Amino acid sequence: MRIILIGGTGTIGGAVYELLSKSHEVVRGTRSGEDLQVNMSSPTSIRAMFAESGNFDALVSTAGQARFAPLAELKDEDFAFTLANKLMGQVNLVRIGRDFVNEGGSFTLTSGILSQQPIVGSAVISLVNAGLEGFARAAALELPGGVRINVVSPPWVCETLVKMGRDPAPGMPAAQVAHAYRESVEGKSTGQVLSP
Repeated sequence: MRIILIGGTGTIGGAVYELLSKSHEVVRGTRSGEDLQVNMSSPTSIRAMFAESGNFDALVSTAGQARFAPLAELKDEDFAFTLANKLMGQVNLVRIGRDFVNEGGSFTLTSGILSQQPIVGSAVISLVNAGLEGFARAAALELPGGVRINVVSPPWVCETLVKMGRDPAPGMPAAQVAHAYRESVEGKSTGQVLSP
């Protein structure tokens, strides 16, 4: 398969790249332009990326910036930034990517555990994660040509917890999380939220 991987140099994205590139052609789209350059918050940038990349069999997004702060401290711009990046960025990958995905292809987006298990400071991230999951369930009913869509909802990732200065023990290694993405790409499910 020819797979476009958005965010393929991040913690989870890097592990997904390592796993999928063993048996598929994986093209990475990043802000810095690893193979393709894309700004998730810009529909114009997403359109330009697809115009450059051409058709694909699967798109996997492990990208999407989000702000984390207590509700009382979140400003309008924090909501606007997170909605434009992690939510609408991924939604627009599907909306615009429909014209480039091959018949029987798939989209795999990323939400996260905070949609189901919020913590203090996660209000805007929990909102976006839950929105992505609802979008995928609905979009699965309308995508033509046997095209599938799923969302992977990772738990806390060990490597991320270490970067945050927290105990990695409750987390899951990114390499293990990556298998849920492979299941979405290579499997038959659609409209599902996959939990590693």
